[in-house]
Amino acid sequence: MTPPPNLWARATMVVRPRDLRDVYARPDLEVRRLAGHALRPVATGYWAIPPIERLDDPDWRPEVEALALGLAVADYGVKATALMAASAARFHGALPRALGTAVVAVPKQRPALDTAYGRIVFVKRQTDRLELTRARTPMVTGYVTTIEQTMLDIAHRPTLGDLATTEAAEAIRALALRADWTETLALAKEQRIPAAYVRARWVAENVVPEDTPILKPRTPVPGLHLWPADDEASFFGIQKS
Repeated sequence: MTPPPNLWARATMVVRPRDLRDVYARPDLEVRRLAGHALRPVATGYWAIPPIERLDDPDWRPEVEALALGLAVADYGVKATALMAASAARFHGALPRALGTAVVAVPKQRPALDTAYGRIVFVKRQTDRLELTRARTPMVTGYVTTIEQTMLDIAHRPTLGDLATTEAAEAIRALALRADWTETLALAKEQRIPAAYVRARWVAENVVPEDTPILKPRTPVPGLHLWPADDEASFFGIQKS
């Protein structure tokens, strides 16, 4: 039951039977033969390839973020996909707790997928309009939203990917310490999500320098249940919710 060595030369370690047509005459049969060894079942139609040094390890499990990006790349390619929101925060080290749900940007509307290793939430986004950086994971090399983009995305939709609002606030503060706030403000204006900037700036008030730009909204901005360490909602134009 020796797997073909070129399995590990693929762009992504998530494979679909049709991806093996150039290797096998009957990829459906070979997938069944390799199931549980070289291929680990992920969800209907998807299989994960473990690292070659973990091939015989029954305890191997991919992290859900790497799996989500690998699966998205298998379906849509590298350039059209990116880890975002909570998953990007995990990649950037802003969320210490392992999550059971991953969030990935893809070019088409698609329902969430429950896999053997966690839930994948797909968000329809045009990646050429997002600020991205390269992401190297054990399963695929692709893209992830930048620190600034990630902070705005979380402030825009704090509970996306089943993230608790307390964790969302913590992630925003952790990202805020490393963010370029002038760039963040420009990005929020360009993407027409100024409310996300207002929320992020409010939540991060106690950790950012005093000269960090403040954007005063014309109308109250819903707080979306985010809570800063020092509450100055009225000063920032936040309407608590």
